[in-house]
Amino acid sequence: MSYPGYPGYPTYPQAGSGIPPSNPNYETSSLSYPLNPGYPGASPYPPQSFGAPPQSSPYPPFSNQSSPYSFGFNAPPTSFAPPVPMQNCPYPTTTTSQPLPYQTSGDPSQSYPGIPPLAQPYPSGPNVQPYPQVPNTSAYPPMQSSSPYPSVPSTTPQMSSPYPQMGQTSGQTAQAHQNFQSNLSCSVMSTYKKGTPTVRPAPDFNPRNDAEILRKAMKGFGTDEKAIINVLCKRTNAQRLEIGVQFKTLYGKDLIKDLKSELSGRFEDLILALMTPLPQFYAVEIHEALSGLGTDEQCLIEVLCTLNNHEIRTVRAAYESMYKRCLEDDLASDTSGNFKRLLRSLCIGNRDESYAVDPAAATQDAQALLRAGELRFGTDESTFNAILCSRSYPQLMQIFIEYERLTGHDFQKAIKNEFSGDIEEGLLAIVKSVRNKAGFFAERLHDSMAGMGTKDRTLIRICATRCEVDMADIKEAFGSLYGKTLESFIAGDTSGDYKKALLALIEG
Repeated sequence: MSYPGYPGYPTYPQAGSGIPPSNPNYETSSLSYPLNPGYPGASPYPPQSFGAPPQSSPYPPFSNQSSPYSFGFNAPPTSFAPPVPMQNCPYPTTTTSQPLPYQTSGDPSQSYPGIPPLAQPYPSGPNVQPYPQVPNTSAYPPMQSSSPYPSVPSTTPQMSSPYPQMGQTSGQTAQAHQNFQSNLSCSVMSTYKKGTPTVRPAPDFNPRNDAEILRKAMKGFGTDEKAIINVLCKRTNAQRLEIGVQFKTLYGKDLIKDLKSELSGRFEDLILALMTPLPQFYAVEIHEALSGLGTDEQCLIEVLCTLNNHEIRTVRAAYESMYKRCLEDDLASDTSGNFKRLLRSLCIGNRDESYAVDPAAATQDAQALLRAGELRFGTDESTFNAILCSRSYPQLMQIFIEYERLTGHDFQKAIKNEFSGDIEEGLLAIVKSVRNKAGFFAERLHDSMAGMGTKDRTLIRICATRCEVDMADIKEAFGSLYGKTLESFIAGDTSGDYKKALLALIEG
């Protein structure tokens, strides 16, 4: 069988997210955004092609002698044709696509109070003020490989602290270096370990028998809710859909309509969520978050900040198929400011998903984030957006470690100091997902049940979608964070068949 709108979806996919498998022929070139976003501060001008007629320029041509317009570079070798400057371009162009390191003037009036002028230039945009020198600030060399990050040997000691400890000997320093690298390797690898689900494909699965059990449970007076829970809460999403096909084949009736007529309340909401294909379920959740008065920003953050590229693209296709509207346009019309730009970047689903880690590039990104936030008046939000929405999870893990090594405090603290409101929540969700996605969902579950009332929509969404991915890890993280089991929280905050169904999903 196939999901509606998803031709070729296999009947029995592997246990996991429940999203249809990635199509290797997916053409990423059709996206309207660049596939490999550059570093913050890269030249905003398109590369100039050779052979174009010369354009007039208010600046003198390059020469072998220093000039105020050369930015510290000599003219190119005479055996190569000089670049043709762009018309009305305020800066000289260059033959390389790498960003130019802008030469600072060293004028004390251009520096912030108490911060000396730079000894060396930082690679930055033309509007960025000079900052105090940070290790490893040389200009980016030409890229040597297809990796989006340049391979630059780091000149900064890789220690758990940016400064040697009092009385620390050279042997202790070497040991600290070794421990730091060991902890880094473990933290990066633990981020990508496969999650442990609590709902797995049922062995000896027989959709015909399950359809007969459900028919018997709903036939006549009353409803056998226990039988419904035992069947639907112990099958994967794909198996439940197969049961629905067999139910219609045997009895000529729609299983979902029968369930609606027999069930009610939050128990009905949970069972119908389990019977919905995951792409459509996420699409409905996003649509509900955007519809009506107000916007459920937490739902948008939870979905778009945690799904991978293929899952986001699949959900986006389901949304546009169901509602005949562009998801990106709906997000843009219902949000604003930096939060809108964050959601639009995530909605594209174009994050680097490689497992390679480039420590030198991580150091440069950490320095760029430092200059965009703590070392300037105001915040360059675009730098945070570009790095957090495009770098791979292992690379972001390394960037956070480098940032803490440079500043002495956690990267989450920097986000809290520089941002507020929805954009702060979105960026923190990305950081928490990189470090411990199960911990992020444990926090979301706790918030849905803490205090007065229960946020049932959030509780249902997480339990219905994560039970096939990493619910066992979420339960473990919940116990570590709050000292109580997730089962006890759910049992104390819900009741009846609704509680029994939730517990059946998370017990494993």
